Amino acid sequence: MREIATVQVGSYANFIGSHFWNFQDELLGLADNHECDEIFKNHNLDMNVLYRSGETHQGIPTYTPRLVSVDFQGSLGSVSSQGTLYNEAPAPPGGVSTWTGGVTTCASEPLKKNLFLESLYLEDEDVGNASFDSGKNGSRSEIQDKDIVECLENGVRYWTDFSKVHYHPRSLYELSGLWMDIEDFDNYGVGRDAFSGGLRAEEIGERLRFFIEECDHIQGIQFVVDDAGGFSGVAGEFLENIADEYANIPVLLYSVHSPDTCIDPKSKKQTISRKLHDVVSFSRLSASCKLVVPVGLPSFSMSRTSSFLRMKDEKPYHTSAVYASAIHSISLPFRMEQLGPSAQSSYTCGAMAVNDLVQMLAGQARQNMVSILDVSMPAPSLTGYPVPQSLLENLQPLNPEIAEDVEDFQAVESMTIHGVYRAGNAYSLVHFAIYLDNSFLFSCFMI
Repeated sequence: MREIATVQVGSYANFIGSHFWNFQDELLGLADNHECDEIFKNHNLDMNVLYRSGETHQGIPTYTPRLVSVDFQGSLGSVSSQGTLYNEAPAPPGGVSTWTGGVTTCASEPLKKNLFLESLYLEDEDVGNASFDSGKNGSRSEIQDKDIVECLENGVRYWTDFSKVHYHPRSLYELSGLWMDIEDFDNYGVGRDAFSGGLRAEEIGERLRFFIEECDHIQGIQFVVDDAGGFSGVAGEFLENIADEYANIPVLLYSVHSPDTCIDPKSKKQTISRKLHDVVSFSRLSASCKLVVPVGLPSFSMSRTSSFLRMKDEKPYHTSAVYASAIHSISLPFRMEQLGPSAQSSYTCGAMAVNDLVQMLAGQARQNMVSILDVSMPAPSLTGYPVPQSLLENLQPLNPEIAEDVEDFQAVESMTIHGVYRAGNAYSLVHFAIYLDNSFLFSCFMI
């Protein structure tokens, strides 16, 4: 087993993560559905790389992501920070022995589930109740699909509003006690102080340690950070602790920006402050990981990336789905079962470990480097060999700083082609690397 632990830090990073884990949930469901198309049944994809098996105190088996998510207090919407499987209530705060006066408790009403989450809850009841009456009040049949679509299209406020996945009680961490408005949590220094204050560093570190120590042979950490504000400081300090404690575990860092954070500031002071933040953030984050992948277009609707997509820049529910799709596709080689005569081979049936990718791209010259993420969505058909020219021409960078008309003859590229057709056959995964001499290391898995 070569496990991967995932860390999501920041609101937009968790929006991306919510889509990412929904994809994995769909794959699990389709693999178990005997009526679905065979194209979705990829038996060579090892879901245990990202998921852990466990059980509740009642002995009920669970299957949850190996995930640590960090966000603001109150960012979970109607979902409890303890998840939905274990039903563990948080411990009540202890009393202050020196206080003899009265105590008043102010508690707000919990947020109600939206139609999408309510429909998932009713579906779970349908599965668990063989005698379920489809006509009874509150049944799934009374919630129309068009209402659910409308709810997701116009009613998403929190990243949990569209999350299908059950989380482990140690996965969801809320930054409490900041005593500041969200708008003020906007620079690296504020985030650094927030992480170091109180017991937050120890609490977050302990959660990651829980998932890593139960791994047999962890191959890396997939780290997604909302890099536009204070969460970059939280991530920077967290990454330093990870580098000290897990020096031999490579970290693959996705530094993400939502479109609303790419809008030009209104004042010169804000412009200078943002540029300083970006410089400090990039310097600190890149020093504690093996590979940095910066992504963040200022506008999807105005870019060539969304030629076939209907995107609204003001909706993180829309834009985060593109980034999640890209991360899902390019991480597939890390999750393929290693088949063939040599289980130690890194390039068997498309399989590749995180450290293999880092070494391939960086070689022996650099230990920390920046990689550019290009996408073509949807990908054109594979009509040429080994690389269809149409596919290369349709690739678009997910970072505005990359010029499209510049050729770098010293570049080393790794490409994953996911879910395309060639000669009537469906390819679930094609992975290859392009080296300086234009030779190819090609491995393929075909359904």
